[in-house]
Amino acid sequence: MPLILFAFVVRLRDGLPLSASTDFEHFRELQERKQQLRTISKTLARFPERGTVKGQELNIFFISSEGVSYMTVCHCSLPVAKAFCFLEDLRWEFTTCFNSTAVSLADRPYPFLEFDSTIQKLKQQYNQSGGPALEVTLAEVQGDLIIHPPQEINLEEVDLTNGTANGHMEQGPASGQNVRLEPVTAPGILSLVLNIVCASLNIIRGVHLIEYTFQCHLYLFHSSLKKHKSFALLSVIVLCNLYLLGLRNPWQLLFHLSVACISTLLILRRKLIDRSNDCGV
Repeated sequence: MPLILFAFVVRLRDGLPLSASTDFEHFRELQERKQQLRTISKTLARFPERGTVKGQELNIFFISSEGVSYMTVCHCSLPVAKAFCFLEDLRWEFTTCFNSTAVSLADRPYPFLEFDSTIQKLKQQYNQSGGPALEVTLAEVQGDLIIHPPQEINLEEVDLTNGTANGHMEQGPASGQNVRLEPVTAPGILSLVLNIVCASLNIIRGVHLIEYTFQCHLYLFHSSLKKHKSFALLSVIVLCNLYLLGLRNPWQLLFHLSVACISTLLILRRKLIDRSNDCGV
């Protein structure tokens, strides 16, 4: 398997795809990483110039410069310095071919499709020789990474806009993306019903009513920092039920806590899916 599998060039301000490498590898994790590339590309403007997303076998690396972001999917065995060296070479090649005016005036996806041949040559150079021709370039990148390490991105914390009750996400202008949450499952429906029951039983206690209502909201809608919010809400529910220890019997407490725990698990397991067309060309 080649070490560098995919490269993607996008406009920084709106994530418009400018060019991409041709696919020669087709397997599940690569397709997942490419979907993540599209998700990240819409929010690159709020991240530092360099970043990484760790995967099981494949990692994502990106750099941003002069209104353009250069992204790549690499095998985890590829050293980080070589991955960023590849991106720096990709940046240099792109800026040699296209100026900032051409980038800013682009109004359709992949306007620089002819740049694909340059990407393919650069990928081949790295995959066959294992790195750039000039070792001094690699040494410079290694030194710079020590001083300015790339930010590791957690996709759960990428701030996307909440969607409709079915989990649809709001689309940005000219994004070409249709992102949504996974479909509601039967256990999810049961969890919603049980949360409504718990909320009804706590209708005279405003705080407890809000707790279970918010659990329904977290399950139905995407939210930034979802994991943190879910655990924080679960902790509040546990503490509030312990406060009612003398007013409820053990079975009532067990019911409310079980519903809260099951709901939290289902909230964390409901992931984002990307229904846009594959960005490979």
